[in-house]
Amino acid sequence: MKKILIIQTASIGDVILATPVIEKWHQYYPDDAIDMLVKKGNEQLFTGHPFLRHVIAWEKQRDKYRNLLGILRFIQSERYSLIINLQRFASSGFLTAFSRAEMTRGFRKNPFSVFFSKRFPHKTDGIHEVERNLSLISGLVPEGTAPMKLYPQPDSFARVSQFKTRSYLTVAPASLWATKQFPPEKWVDFIKLVREHHVLLIGGKADVKLCDSIVSGVDGHNVLNLAGKLSLMDTAALMRDAVMNYVNDSAPMHIASAMNAPVTAIYCSTVPRFGFGPRSEDSLIIETSESLDCRPCGLHGYSECPEKHFRCAKTIDINKLLSRLNNE
Repeated sequence: MKKILIIQTASIGDVILATPVIEKWHQYYPDDAIDMLVKKGNEQLFTGHPFLRHVIAWEKQRDKYRNLLGILRFIQSERYSLIINLQRFASSGFLTAFSRAEMTRGFRKNPFSVFFSKRFPHKTDGIHEVERNLSLISGLVPEGTAPMKLYPQPDSFARVSQFKTRSYLTVAPASLWATKQFPPEKWVDFIKLVREHHVLLIGGKADVKLCDSIVSGVDGHNVLNLAGKLSLMDTAALMRDAVMNYVNDSAPMHIASAMNAPVTAIYCSTVPRFGFGPRSEDSLIIETSESLDCRPCGLHGYSECPEKHFRCAKTIDINKLLSRLNNE
């Protein structure tokens, strides 16, 4: 039995995009012990995961570097056979370079990659992030892709069962970046036209106010605000059985993909060719039909539209969203 460590200490979406590495490694080496290192808070994504031995959580908010050194000592004591570093920042590179692991792999963009056993390019020319991540284990497993996958436990399905007594769709209106976020007034216009299904608004605690504003805008029309009330895995369990999940280019899109749930992804300032699109079998990308010289304006987006017009979002026809329901 070998011990493998996968490192991805970035955001929720990035961690979910790392799950195919777990799936593929376990497929070919089911007896190996796989550990995962994530940012504190994201460990909940792996509660009860059938293929992971340990999930290590790095507390970044307090005593960040002291905690980093504590994690390094743990990693060194484990003497891993292989470390797969999906992160491209110095902190994870530091852990990898000084890990005392037999073999280390990561992307060339990591400042410490010169010390890795093998380093790989992080290609951005339309290749999906899943394939970029899987490239780090090329030569160790057969070629081919693997699914993004989460494993909500029975208690998560039990908690959301009360919302499944009638057909429903979910709407995740928030994003960390404002220019990735379909405008709330557009969500209001869309929800007002939904007739046959209950609408469940989902998101974190920081999204409660935004979702409340949408509920007010539709005057309570067939909509319930669940933002801040569900865990990440509860959300995954809810999205699995939705008629449709409407999302921005953000973490809920990846949660839906990891459950192979139907998803409609709305792209405003970003574009799918960056490599972070949906992976569900039933998925659709919606974006403006206008040709805008300013789009895309960046990989992650901005706190406001640099051009002050936000036409990449405002020119999206909500009838495109409705067509997904009419074509069931």
